Amino acid sequence: MGNVAGIDWASEQHDVRVSDGAGEKLLAATYAHDEAGLRSLCKVLTRLRVELVAIERPDGLLVERLLDAGLRVLAIHPNQVAATRDRFRAAGGKSDRFDAFVLCELARTDAHRFRVLEPDSDETQALKALTRARQDIVASMTAASNQLRAELERFWTGPLRLFSDLDSQISLAFIKRYPSAADTRGLGEQRLAGFLKAQHYTGSQTPAGLLQKLRAAPEGRAGQAESAARRAIVVTLVSHLQCLHTQLKALEQRIASAVRAHPDGEIFLSAFKSPQSFVTAAEFVAEIGDCRERYPTRESLSADGGQSAVAVESGKRKVARFRYACNGRLRQSFCVLADSSRHHNPWAQALYASALAAGHDHQRAIRTLGRAWSRVLWRCWQDRVPYDPARHRAYQRHVTVLIAGEPPLIDIAATQRMAA
Repeated sequence: MGNVAGIDWASEQHDVRVSDGAGEKLLAATYAHDEAGLRSLCKVLTRLRVELVAIERPDGLLVERLLDAGLRVLAIHPNQVAATRDRFRAAGGKSDRFDAFVLCELARTDAHRFRVLEPDSDETQALKALTRARQDIVASMTAASNQLRAELERFWTGPLRLFSDLDSQISLAFIKRYPSAADTRGLGEQRLAGFLKAQHYTGSQTPAGLLQKLRAAPEGRAGQAESAARRAIVVTLVSHLQCLHTQLKALEQRIASAVRAHPDGEIFLSAFKSPQSFVTAAEFVAEIGDCRERYPTRESLSADGGQSAVAVESGKRKVARFRYACNGRLRQSFCVLADSSRHHNPWAQALYASALAAGHDHQRAIRTLGRAWSRVLWRCWQDRVPYDPARHRAYQRHVTVLIAGEPPLIDIAATQRMAA
């Protein structure tokens, strides 16, 4: 093993430790997180002929600069670093310089236990940026919706009972037009019917029924000044939510175009029945990436996707526990795929039902189905081919109906009905 380095990264500065193959210190320094500091860090590591750089994160600006400089990077989970500290200390101390030393030693002695980062293509990186930005917008929408609900519950609960979702377009339009109980004094069935028509309302409730719900809501007792203030807050929150809706729609259009143009996009799009599932397919592409060596086995993908349980054995005791250390975004994508497929795929329906029959709850059954899907998608991803039920042997075994005899014959009509 040649020279290795460990970097304890931070938002403002990075502590660096460089050692040779025998563990002798070659460099211990701190570099600022600015252009001059990053450029100097990469030059020093290149000049010292560092072969491996260990760091506690798999992405970010610093990692990109290291990869761009031609350095091989080991991304080590913080839990693994924390568990290793006690190998080199007895008093329990901790510092950034010490963490850089621990990372450097892990790169020197245990490099074979960790995976070297392989950068994804520019298209995959762009898709990852889009999908993660969408998740941030959805989280902002949830927070703003909860804030709006809390504000309405304080002085006017009428809009909370009208439509199925508070943050739906028609609900936000109604609240923006009638942000307080005082604004609905002139609202009648005819005017409400006109509003519903303008908003293209497709629900089953009548204007009279909606108006009755609105009138039945409890009335607040806020004073004039407080009511005016809360009304202004409601209008502000509604405008914020409507703006987020617009941004989300524009972002999803870009995601749809990007995933369909991606070389691996069709592989994951083929696993879904609905064309509107392009968001989850894009998340699969972004989180799995396009480097086939990243997941050499199907079990490695299942584990990183949080679909495999963690086995805990001690003597005669053996239990399976929930896997916390995984890619949470990838776990969510597998769960969405499993939950949607059990409604239309007969193989997925049977696997989900058998998990329930074994005593598992809904979430555990979904992960059981998600693990099966991870194996299928891994094979499709490795072979670079879309999912095809005709080539899925477990699916074909499930839908094939046999007529008893010697030898048994395939009932073609019944098999086609099962597959449909």
